[in-house]
Amino acid sequence: MSDFRSNERTFQLLTQVAGRAGREGLEGNVIIQTYNPESFPIECAREQDYLKFYNQEIMLRNALKYPPFCDIIKVEVSDINEEVAKKAITSIYEKLLKYNKKNMSIYAPMPSPISKIKNRYRFRVIIKCRLGNTVIGQINEVVNSIKTNSNTRISVDINPNNMN
Repeated sequence: MSDFRSNERTFQLLTQVAGRAGREGLEGNVIIQTYNPESFPIECAREQDYLKFYNQEIMLRNALKYPPFCDIIKVEVSDINEEVAKKAITSIYEKLLKYNKKNMSIYAPMPSPISKIKNRYRFRVIIKCRLGNTVIGQINEVVNSIKTNSNTRISVDINPNNMN
């Protein structure tokens, strides 16, 4: 789940690049170097088949409960002390579980895909749900209840552009 939009971005970029080849009556070629030429977005870009790509992608997003069928909320904690960050994200997770009704999926805390940036350890919890005032209120309540020190940062990102 590092980036559910990666197929879309790949298709979009390749389609855009291919569209720039062969303008004004001149022939053009697009060469794509890849380890995975059978990749669905690459195949659809090669065929310039927007509808095929859309139908497959929307079916996949629906099955996996990704936007637009569900909202994804990333709650991230970072700190210069790894144990402090772990403790804070675990506390957030445990408090969120108290609200977990049928309308919310809360995934266990884990290190962020890039677990350390600028000497700060990063951990996250991912929530999938339909966003509304109730959910926003619950997340705000949990985040505001966490006791932190001046080195601890907590961020909440709704439908993040980057899951790292």
